[in-house]
Amino acid sequence: MKILLKKGHFAYSELKALGHFVSGLSLGIDNNKVAEVLLKEIPQTKKEMKSFLRFSGYYRQNVKDFGRIANSLYKLYDQQTVYEMTEERVKAYEELKHSLTNDPFVLTPDWKLPFKLYIDACGEGLGGELHQTQIINDKPV
Repeated sequence: MKILLKKGHFAYSELKALGHFVSGLSLGIDNNKVAEVLLKEIPQTKKEMKSFLRFSGYYRQNVKDFGRIANSLYKLYDQQTVYEMTEERVKAYEELKHSLTNDPFVLTPDWKLPFKLYIDACGEGLGGELHQTQIINDKPV
């Protein structure tokens, strides 16, 4: 097996890969993707909503309470559901958009510091997040 240096990324302190910004301190959404989210209008069809949910689902680790926020939007996947952007769904869409663009990174863990585990088990969803207080107070890792 040969390693081709021109095809790999070696000895970089940070890089962009698969829509993510990766550094020694954090993993975040690539700035170009953040700009795309800011330009998106409220989806007008089921197909557009599926596209947005797939996009935001790819970055779900960057959004606190993703399942709870996106629950009303995922209900539009049902074939029997008529596509209707209610006030609740518009609010959920805007909250997802805000979460993806305002705090789009997750810290890498520092194994010497203590962790906090947040668990959410309600009627709308099930999830958990591992947090740690590092440079910034209580961020997901």
